[in-house]
Amino acid sequence: MKLFEDDIDASKNLLPQNGTVNYYDKIFSGEQADFYLDNLLQTIGWRNDEAVIFGKKIITKRKVAWYGDQPFEYTYSNTTKQAFPWTKELLELKTIVEKVTNETFNSCLLNLYHSGDEGMAWHCDEERDLKKNGAIGSLSFGAERKFAFKHKKTQEKVEMLLEHGSLLVMKGTTQTYWLHRLPPTKKVFTARVNLTFRTIVE
Repeated sequence: MKLFEDDIDASKNLLPQNGTVNYYDKIFSGEQADFYLDNLLQTIGWRNDEAVIFGKKIITKRKVAWYGDQPFEYTYSNTTKQAFPWTKELLELKTIVEKVTNETFNSCLLNLYHSGDEGMAWHCDEERDLKKNGAIGSLSFGAERKFAFKHKKTQEKVEMLLEHGSLLVMKGTTQTYWLHRLPPTKKVFTARVNLTFRTIVE
């Protein structure tokens, strides 16, 4: 199932079952989106991501950063990160996303993909640190990239294009029943920054 539609209805659930995903299209003007992209590239404390797989440490080309209300610890891929304090612009973006979605968040995981060669494999965000069935607000700046969901049992797939300045929200039982990924592509040569606003439960 592909969802490349001209008229985006943010209230429409893009998943056929077992979860809720809403796409808000571009919530920023082109000028605003360009500003935030440039700011995030320059001011965020980017670091190469690390994962421990079968006891071996893997360093990714993709870079990440973790911010929050407090120095929350967040563990995934057998590594633990401690949150930096919010920047002015990140707080602005958090406030905007909360207003648009009517949700609240206390942290944000950012990913920097330098080009289409970098992506993310199938996974779900259901770590113990995260609020169970809590909303995740995903902002995209920079290169347009395809994003995909796959049902864990039926293997049904849903694909969409995430645009510069757009917002995608995953909530309910989405993480329980669906995997998602950012597939690599040879057609994209510019950077994409993704911000996933989350709720950590201590």
